[in-house]
Amino acid sequence: MKILVCISNVPDTTSKITFTPDKKAFNSTGVQFIINPYDEIALTRALELKEASGNGSVTVIHVGPAANEANIRKALAIGADDAIRINAEATDGFFTAVQIATVAKDKGYDLILAGRESIDYNSGQVGPMIAELMGLPSVSVVQKLDIAGGEALMEREIDGGKEILSCKLPLVVTAQKGMAEPRIPNMRGIMTARTKPLQVVEPSGNEKFSESLAFDSPAPKQAVKLVEAGKEEELVALLHNEAKII
Repeated sequence: MKILVCISNVPDTTSKITFTPDKKAFNSTGVQFIINPYDEIALTRALELKEASGNGSVTVIHVGPAANEANIRKALAIGADDAIRINAEATDGFFTAVQIATVAKDKGYDLILAGRESIDYNSGQVGPMIAELMGLPSVSVVQKLDIAGGEALMEREIDGGKEILSCKLPLVVTAQKGMAEPRIPNMRGIMTARTKPLQVVEPSGNEKFSESLAFDSPAPKQAVKLVEAGKEEELVALLHNEAKII
């Protein structure tokens, strides 16, 4: 079984987020980048499926500049067999999906996995867009994934319960927390990652459908106000006049 896993670079969750002086871009100066955590979950499950079947391959694919190759090598150290880097800035979800779909369309992947969303933009668009562009079915926000008899068996949370469904391969699945426990690369994996294939391909041209005009930080949170017991009228007034939630 051939599995493709889409990975993206995101700022470490401990990073302080700032923007360039003209507020038109994220300021990456001094920021540590990591593999998107949901993508790491997808990668781990792909490796587990390959190990359970006893054959197949796991390829990671990333849209980004050469500076991002450290995290691609980390994915190889975790256990991916090879990697593809599309040499372009991932400017928006549609651009990213088109690039990945263009590269993947003739490769015969049985399963394409991605995280449910990236933790920086939280759009959740890339996985379903890849499926649409490739004419494949897709299932998003999946917590449990197994493969048997050429079908994917999946489970995901819905309001008030869970949904169990199946779909024939090939398909695109986006991973939710719980699908797998991310692995930490060991020394042997780190050493072998240096020699694993990393193919660099140039992007295909496509029109951008969206543009970020400006970024701004949210207003600072106000200090907590404590209302003494027995002063319900004061509490109601605060909720009405300041919080404006009633």
